[in-house]
Amino acid sequence: MGEVSEGVAENVGGGDEERLSFEELGLDPRLIRALLKKNIEKPTLIQQAAIPYILEGKDVFARAHTGSGKTFVYLLPMFHKLFAENGLKKSGPCVFILAPSRELCQQVYSEALSLLEYCRVQLKVVKLTKDMTVKDLTAALADNPEVVVSTPACILSCISRGSLQVKNIQESLSMLILDEADFLFDYQQGNDLQALVPHIPRRCQCLLMSATSSDDVEQWKKLVLHNPVTITLSNDESKDNDDIVPKSIQQFWISCSSSDKLLHILALLKLGLVQKRVLIFVNSIDNGYRLKLFLEQFGLQSAVLNAELPQNSRLHILKEFNAGFFDYLIATDDKKIKEEQNAKVDHARSKKSKQAKIKQILNLVINFDMPHSSSGYVHRVGRTGRANSAGTSVSLVSPEESKVFDDIKIMLGDNDKESAKSLSPFPFLTKGAVESLRYRAEDVAKGVTRVAIREARAQDLRTEIINSDKLKAHFDNNPRDLDILKHDKVLSKKPPPLHLREVPEYLQDSTTKQVSKIIKLSRAAMDLKPPSRRSKARRRLGKSKDPLATLPSDGKKSGNGWMKRKASGSEAKRKKAKQEEP
Repeated sequence: MGEVSEGVAENVGGGDEERLSFEELGLDPRLIRALLKKNIEKPTLIQQAAIPYILEGKDVFARAHTGSGKTFVYLLPMFHKLFAENGLKKSGPCVFILAPSRELCQQVYSEALSLLEYCRVQLKVVKLTKDMTVKDLTAALADNPEVVVSTPACILSCISRGSLQVKNIQESLSMLILDEADFLFDYQQGNDLQALVPHIPRRCQCLLMSATSSDDVEQWKKLVLHNPVTITLSNDESKDNDDIVPKSIQQFWISCSSSDKLLHILALLKLGLVQKRVLIFVNSIDNGYRLKLFLEQFGLQSAVLNAELPQNSRLHILKEFNAGFFDYLIATDDKKIKEEQNAKVDHARSKKSKQAKIKQILNLVINFDMPHSSSGYVHRVGRTGRANSAGTSVSLVSPEESKVFDDIKIMLGDNDKESAKSLSPFPFLTKGAVESLRYRAEDVAKGVTRVAIREARAQDLRTEIINSDKLKAHFDNNPRDLDILKHDKVLSKKPPPLHLREVPEYLQDSTTKQVSKIIKLSRAAMDLKPPSRRSKARRRLGKSKDPLATLPSDGKKSGNGWMKRKASGSEAKRKKAKQEEP
């Protein structure tokens, strides 16, 4: 373990050093028992390095790759300190945890509640969002919760509305945590943070968590932190680039023109050259629906996660993907939309799909469109290979994207073509396999017009708004019925042709057939089967598969939760005749 000193960045990392236990880190026994119940026995490297300094009360900047356990880096010492202070009267919150998106806030909030549930300690953690009414915000903050999880814009809104008093913040706040700090600044939320900093007391302990470093991060580190301990996780102290993307992630790339990207992703997925459970990144909402419409013609159903869908729908899409109800999730990383949202007063910029917190085993990340920056690449591929599990990323690189691809290679230390060690050409997709599907792919792509994309986008948005708003009251009381809402429904007006669902034998070459066979065998060995929870939910509903058909127009529950059906004419007559019998 490399030495970590104050005011400078030092690498800490693997080797054969002995790993400490949570007991040796000095954490509260209740937290250790909670971790054991969550099947977590040993701290990760970044946790082992950072937690002792946080317990000492030092400001810490922790830089480690996605999936290295940064959330527990701050949650564990935070709760350790709050347990010791439990029972003391406070005039306001003790901790602010600020994240760049509501989705990430939800993930942190869930982790915090999970720990508290196992610890059986009476502490209050609340999550605040901009769409909450003043009444709801006031109610959430009424009992002076110890921990507030929110975005910088929402905290400022609470202060301006009077739900949070600056005086109370100055008196009670003891810890400020900025999670995913690189994206907090990349989201152009600097103005919100700058406006919030004067309200943070100087004695407050500040923690910054980040997967990458940048000029913005360094600038804010100097502004927010006081003589901080800076910790950088590295697998090899002599190689500074190895910690950026975990070694457990295999990184591949495929060179193709922009017009051939649909063809290449079809070959990857349809010829079975990659494992299922795939997260696909695109750079615009239209591109997401274009890809969805294209894939569904070949029997590959997917769901789209983007900025314009309602919050409830986005969370439910992630929940279904995590549960394994569908194998392909198309996530939109739209820089233009993000910038437009950042310019709005309500700062609704939390919808970037990078923040999709994938909790299941994610086998593959595909960059259908290359990210806008090298740091964006790190966050994308970091969705797989979490907690040192194996993962794969495949990037489709067009000539127009060569500049950002070169930046990524330089960041990874692969700028020398002869000694490239991180990024490799994808070896299993032969030119013959691609060309065999060209006619089919180009024929289908012609049908995915701008009009079709616009209609599919509007249809999906209408459906998700109905699901999000009209059914909210019902699903609050009947959470299991959420299982019947499908987000991977076919959006095409015409049903997909049956002959495109399978690739004929004569179109497959020997190399791809062999690779596909190996992948199918490995999938069978891992026993990766989709869950059957949705089908059970449908059986519970009987013939009615659409929850909208069983709800009144206002979405409120009626009777025992389902709208009572009126008896048919013949049934009514029989009942009346039976009542009239002597």
